[in-house]
Amino acid sequence: MIQTIDLRGVQPTRAAFQRLVPRPVVDVQVAMSVAADLIADVRERGAAALREQAERFDGGAPASVRVPQAEIDAAVAGLPADVREALEEAIARVRQATAAQVPPPAETVIRPGASIVQRWEPVERAGLYVPGGKAVYPSSVVMNAVPAQVAGVASVALVSPPQREFGGAVHPVILGAAGLLGIDEVYAMGGAGAIGALAYGVEELGLAPVQVITGPGNIYVAAAKRVVRGQTGIDSEAGTTEILVIADDTADAGYVAADLVSQAEHDEAAASLLVTDSPAFADRVAEELGRLADATKHAERVRTALGGPQSAVVLVDDLDAAAAFSNAYGPEHLELQTADPEALLASIHNAGAIFVGPTSPVSLGDYLAGSNHVLPTGGQARFSPGLGAYSFLRPQQVVRYDREALSEVADRIVALSTAEDLPAHGEAVTQRFRTR
Repeated sequence: MIQTIDLRGVQPTRAAFQRLVPRPVVDVQVAMSVAADLIADVRERGAAALREQAERFDGGAPASVRVPQAEIDAAVAGLPADVREALEEAIARVRQATAAQVPPPAETVIRPGASIVQRWEPVERAGLYVPGGKAVYPSSVVMNAVPAQVAGVASVALVSPPQREFGGAVHPVILGAAGLLGIDEVYAMGGAGAIGALAYGVEELGLAPVQVITGPGNIYVAAAKRVVRGQTGIDSEAGTTEILVIADDTADAGYVAADLVSQAEHDEAAASLLVTDSPAFADRVAEELGRLADATKHAERVRTALGGPQSAVVLVDDLDAAAAFSNAYGPEHLELQTADPEALLASIHNAGAIFVGPTSPVSLGDYLAGSNHVLPTGGQARFSPGLGAYSFLRPQQVVRYDREALSEVADRIVALSTAEDLPAHGEAVTQRFRTR
């Protein structure tokens, strides 16, 4: 069901492992032209294009692209009690953990009368993408909205694909989660067109352009984010989910297999990887995978994901090599299930989120750990963070110099401006000390 890649004896360098890591066959670049065309259509024809795209790609054209407040209120009232309780607990935990991501202003006094203040300013407006498709993700409403609110974003627009099961409306559980968070601007739109609508606005819908777009989606959503980058900020091109588990022979094969299956049920292109130094343990996990895949609800989807080129059992010489492989891969989700996971953690540098020990599964982070589950995929964890309050904040430097402090450096400014053949720069300083 799942391929084995034997890297024992391979020199564990970053370059060597990057050539050998399994990746999905589909690349975001392939979807770029399609995404660009869909975005251009929305820019030209607005709501009409969005309705046509909803009919073609999603659950049918919605009766109203902007969801009426009455529907949001009804969705909140209709939430099952256990789901509402779970969402409220998730909101509280994510809010608590996210608060640590907002740095306080910091002043540096260079000398008396000369100071630099570092402050973090939220964007004025953000667009949140909540995917639909094969599953419903009210948890993604929480993961997108709470960091924006904690950061202090004043205006938030949420988009989610229309659902055929609900007559082209946004799924009521997603609406209910939005209502719990006080979000009243929700649109029934999905895919690349929705990203374009957020980036450029749709005047007839009252949808103003946003400054940052966040949230996971399929390959066309990821491609659309790449297209609009520059017009608006993005969090990352979060695509199909990934899990990489580093385990030794002390781990529980059933736990590891269950975690690999849990992420494989997202999508046929989901990536599930086990990296181990124990061939015997790898065999036990493979046996468990077969049993669990056959028994789970989305068995066909899971088997396809586990059997794809993006999933593998990777054999390495030791845990140092396992860490090197993981750092080269840069997984969205990384689990450490070894005899001493804390020691191994010191060798891990590239991952969206890290789950340490046998009782910290990725599913915990998907819902109720308090961490954020919107994370970079496709190796982007090597240079990009997951979603957080910082995704909606811009660091700014506030400069204050009095006359005496400026006079102290005036000659040096003139010297440097002359060296750069930009004399007006120096004159802008000396002008302040001329007798009028």
